[in-house]
Amino acid sequence: MRRVVVKVGSAVLTQNDSIALDRMRELVDFLCELRKNNEVILVSSGAVAAGYTALKLDRSVLQNKQALAAIGQPILMNKYSKKFGTHDVLTAQVLVTAANLQRDDEIQRIKDTVNTLLSNGVIPIVNENDATSTKELVVGDNDQLSAYITKHTDSDLLIILSDIDAYYDKDPRKFSDANILKVVNSIDEDELEKEATPHGAFATGGILTKLKAANYLLGHGIDMVLTSGYDLNDIKSLMLQDRHIGGTIFTKAK
Repeated sequence: MRRVVVKVGSAVLTQNDSIALDRMRELVDFLCELRKNNEVILVSSGAVAAGYTALKLDRSVLQNKQALAAIGQPILMNKYSKKFGTHDVLTAQVLVTAANLQRDDEIQRIKDTVNTLLSNGVIPIVNENDATSTKELVVGDNDQLSAYITKHTDSDLLIILSDIDAYYDKDPRKFSDANILKVVNSIDEDELEKEATPHGAFATGGILTKLKAANYLLGHGIDMVLTSGYDLNDIKSLMLQDRHIGGTIFTKAK
């Protein structure tokens, strides 16, 4: 079976400082459909946002952000567990740090854990361990994390479900004539050096981190899809019907 990593961002999972339960349900329904013919790993943001629903702390202070992550992670996992439970699918929490991804023995342990979960029909839900990560060790964002996880778990594809629905030839927020680049084989170096433009209070990336994730995977011969997490019709068409209607596929294949 093909192994697919699906990453969902905070902007998709949260709305008005609370968990967007309808979008989470639609995501879970899609993943349960996807796992009928694929092994599925979920990389999920949203712990800090989930924590903020319970305790309003200033997110710009690192200690507060780590505390919110500690509060929010079990809240987030509980909601996932209930949603997947309606499909009789078991989930597991896998928390990693940048330090885990810098040593071969720790990478192997992550891989062994994920392999064991998948072989037993469990969906691993991966997140960075924000509660204990330091500024020096932080992966930086879950786009980067999902790319590393895709490579280190020998996965075949990364899907990023985002508030950004595709990669355009120019900024669609500034230019009405911007066009979607449906298939991208390489990314210009100057595009990778632009400033990050995260959207929303809990976001850490923007298009830059997604391009960096895609560039990393292209360098290892692994495909990536960037598409909307608000409307799953494009990703459903691509993954369930093999029809590329919207979103961008980053691939070395011509």
